Amino acid sequence: MFRRIRLLGALVPLFGAVAFPISASSATKGVPIPVADSSLKASFATLGGVAPLSTDRTVAHFASSNVDPTNNVRYRYNMVGADPWNCSGAACSTTVQVDIVPVTVNYYGWSFSADQATVAATLASPQFATNDYASTPYATVPGNGTTTFDVRGSGGKLSDGDAGVSLQLQDATMRAQFNLTGANSPYHLILQPNVLPGVTINVPQNQGTLLQSGRGVVFADVDNGWWSSQINNLEAQANETHLVLFLTRDVFTYEANNPYNCCILGFHGAKARSSNGNGSQKVQTFAWASYISPGLYSRANGGSEWALQDIHALSHEIAEWADDPFVNNTVQPWLTPTAPQYGCSLALETGDPVVGIGFAMGTNSYLQGANPNGSQSADGYYHPEDEALAPWFLRQSPSWAEPTQSASSYSGRFTLMGDLNPYPGFRAPATGC
Repeated sequence: MFRRIRLLGALVPLFGAVAFPISASSATKGVPIPVADSSLKASFATLGGVAPLSTDRTVAHFASSNVDPTNNVRYRYNMVGADPWNCSGAACSTTVQVDIVPVTVNYYGWSFSADQATVAATLASPQFATNDYASTPYATVPGNGTTTFDVRGSGGKLSDGDAGVSLQLQDATMRAQFNLTGANSPYHLILQPNVLPGVTINVPQNQGTLLQSGRGVVFADVDNGWWSSQINNLEAQANETHLVLFLTRDVFTYEANNPYNCCILGFHGAKARSSNGNGSQKVQTFAWASYISPGLYSRANGGSEWALQDIHALSHEIAEWADDPFVNNTVQPWLTPTAPQYGCSLALETGDPVVGIGFAMGTNSYLQGANPNGSQSADGYYHPEDEALAPWFLRQSPSWAEPTQSASSYSGRFTLMGDLNPYPGFRAPATGC
C-alpha cells in the first residue's frame, strides 16, 4: 500500500542506542530522545491507488496522454482541474473544495496539536492565500558544491509569465506546467478551504516515540502502518468530490517497525468506495501533511535544510495530489542524482525528485519565534517546495511548460523554479535507469 520514496538510514541518537519504547521520567510523561541533524531525513509516501472510470464520482479531473519520444511509449495520466488542451473560457477554471481536518495527537503525556495558530498559518500560507509569483527573494542553493541543495541563497525571477497576477501556489504551479500564464489566461485550479471540526488521535505507547532536533524542537514519531489505518478510518465519511486534508503539526511517521527509520512528513492517496447504485463508484482523494515548526529541520540563519519548514510538506502533497490524484500515473522510470535513494522510479510524483529544494513566498507572521535553544530559523516567509513538472517526467523536448527565465534549447522549464533550481538535471528532461 505504501510507496517508499526516500530510503532512510537509521537514526542515531546523540547519546547512543536507546531501547524502544523510550524511557520516561514519570509514568505519564515521555522523555524525548535527541537525534543528530545528520540522521534526520525527510521522506513522503502514498497510500492506496485507484484506476478511475469516467462515470466515477470523485474530484474534478481530466485525462490525457503524451508520447515519450525517448521510447515511443504513450503514457496516460489523470490530473486535477480542467483539460488544459481542450478547455475554453470559464470552463478552464476549476474550484476544488479542500476539507481541512485539524488533528491533535496525544502520545506519552505530550500533545501535538494542529491548533488555532497552526490552522491560521496554513490558511494564510501561499497554499490558500494569493501572491504574485513573478519573483522570489530567496531560493535554495548548493550547500556544499555537489548535490546538496539545502541552504538559503538569492532568489530572482520565478514564474515571471504571471507577473502581476495574484494566485494560489497550486494555481501558479499548474499554469506554469501548461504554459497558461498571463493576465488573460482563463486557466485556474483554485482551492477553497473549509476548516472542519478537529479530531484527536491517542497513540499507544508501543506505536511511537518522541524525538528532539538539534535546536530543541520536540516531535512525535509514529508507526506508519498504524497511522495510515487511523487516516483511512477518518476519511471514510468525507465528500468524494472534495480533497480531504488531515493537518498535523510536528507529527511524523517511521517504517519497518523501527522508530529511528524516520521521518515520513506526509502522504496522499485515493480509495474506492462501494457503488451508489447507479453504476458510479465513489473515489475519495485525501492527504495528510504535517506543518513543520522552524528549527525542526531548518538550521539557524538560512543554513542547511533551510526550506524544510512550515508548508514544505503540505506543498509537496498538494502538488502530487494535483498531478497524480489517484496514485496511478506512471512514466518511463527515471533516476536523479539528487535522490539516488529512489532507485528507478516510474511514478509521476512531482515532489519526489526535489525534496528540500524550495523558495520563499508570502509573509508568515505565525509561529516565528526563536527555536527552543535560542537560535533563529524562522525568517518571516513561507517555504514551498519546488515541483518537477510533467514535461520532465515525460521527456518532452522541447518542454511545453512555461518558458525558462533565460534562453534555453528546451524552451520550456522542467520545474516550477526553472533556472532557480540549482541542479542541472532539472534544466533537461529526466534520464532513464
